[in-house]
Amino acid sequence: MLTGKTVVLGVTGSIAAYKAANLARMLKKLNCNVHVLMTRNAENFINPITFETLTQNKCLIDTFDRNFQYSVEHVTLAKQADIVMIAPASANVIGKLANGIADDMLTTTVMACPCKKIISPAMNHNMFHNPIVQDNIKRLEKFGYEIVSHDTGMLANGDIGDGRMPSEELLLEYILREVAYEKDLYGKKVLVTAGATREAIDPVRFITNHSTGKMGYAVARNAMLRGADVTLVTAKAEIKPPEFVRTVEVISAADMLDAVLKYSDDSDIIVKAAAVADYRPINVAENKIKKSDDEAVIRLERTVDILKTLGERKKENQIICGFSMETESLIENSRKKLEKKNIDMIVANNLRVEGAGFGTDTNVVTIITEDDEYPLEKISKDKVAEEIFNYILKHFC
Repeated sequence: MLTGKTVVLGVTGSIAAYKAANLARMLKKLNCNVHVLMTRNAENFINPITFETLTQNKCLIDTFDRNFQYSVEHVTLAKQADIVMIAPASANVIGKLANGIADDMLTTTVMACPCKKIISPAMNHNMFHNPIVQDNIKRLEKFGYEIVSHDTGMLANGDIGDGRMPSEELLLEYILREVAYEKDLYGKKVLVTAGATREAIDPVRFITNHSTGKMGYAVARNAMLRGADVTLVTAKAEIKPPEFVRTVEVISAADMLDAVLKYSDDSDIIVKAAAVADYRPINVAENKIKKSDDEAVIRLERTVDILKTLGERKKENQIICGFSMETESLIENSRKKLEKKNIDMIVANNLRVEGAGFGTDTNVVTIITEDDEYPLEKISKDKVAEEIFNYILKHFC
């Protein structure tokens, strides 16, 4: 995902420096070229050899160190960088950058970088809330630096408070949002539905399906990474929603329809990836008709057809993509849905195919439009999401 990208990772004197090592490892797993810059104080918390082993690049500390290739001096490295992240960022380094002080390898290089710069503060609660530190953070924001929101919890000294550096996974998402994809969906508003709706039978039981939300969440995340303004309407899912999207949680199909209608008119692209329960009890309070000690009848009716409703309300230049899960006659049944629901494209998969359907990290799909069929081999759901938007951009935008 990050092949050909260069990330400059700044590490300062904070106990949270250990998290930076895992962040460097995660970046390398995505084929990123990672250069780590450390302050002298950071050496007291983590050894530079750790970063050199993980990144296969020399960890730079001394501005005047000549024991590395001349082409990796701070100005050249600054030109190579696609993004800079300082994590953890101490109050000392934040103050230096906010006031134009460049007196070591880290601050000198960051000052010379024209690319996006992200700062993740990490320090004691009282230090974090010091008005001088807060003023320096605001100055950095004014100068175009992005500040990662801190975590709240137990700090290194045992106190509970603000100033913790967030997880490496979140820091990675900040980097990916900036450099993982071209921003070919910038300016577009994308609405995605995901998860499994639930229809209550009584206060204990409900009707649902096996959807885990993985496919819909992958769609929402890919749209976000490509620069779209994303709204995710999600029913029950087994994973966390992606970062940097507006998340609207719902329970039933009726709840989902209400939320979708609220945002659909303003959306350029709608992807309905939720697995909606097809039936609901007619009357939850009176739905059980006792026949014997071990048998009951539940009266059911069909739930709302969200995709069909969207198709009936479709605006000019709006693109609607649905999903079709079949167990037989995949293309034929999916084409019927495409026409009946008045949508632009449908992503079809067969639940009987290995690696497709609910709960897996992969999928096997065919993208179907009125005059085209585009089959995909078994790939990750993240890759399927990428291919969906590649197709939309190529054929509809």
